[in-house]
Amino acid sequence: MFKQLILLCALSMPLVSCAATAPFSGEISTQELLSDYNKFNEQYKAYTPTAQDIALMQKLEGKELIVLFGTWCHDSEREVPKLIKLLDASKVELASIEYVAVGYNKQDDAGIAQANDLQYTPTFIVKQNGKELVRVIEKPTGTLAQDLTQGL
Repeated sequence: MFKQLILLCALSMPLVSCAATAPFSGEISTQELLSDYNKFNEQYKAYTPTAQDIALMQKLEGKELIVLFGTWCHDSEREVPKLIKLLDASKVELASIEYVAVGYNKQDDAGIAQANDLQYTPTFIVKQNGKELVRVIEKPTGTLAQDLTQGL
């Protein structure tokens, strides 16, 4: 009996450790993201936007921005800090911005990812009056500023 109990405990350990390491999901501020996630902070510090990209960001004035990403995702670690730096440098005034972290299943408890048909992370969605204008998925084809403002 004692051996069976030991075996059961040993087999249960991976389940407990997986639950403890589940990624954060839900809305998060840029301050929390940069202070709690080292790789995001390192990328933020390392990125220097061009004057042209900073100027392009003004096209987002008055728009809504939704950023769906994973704290566990290498593409998110690369692209989300670039967005934060671009927004900081440009000082563009958005109507609203939401940073929503998702779990490995690409879902969040509030259903924001599902409502915006998230398939890949990160996904940046620019809206105006609730209507989607631009969607950038995973990695921009040009610079992030160029892709976010394409057609605006």
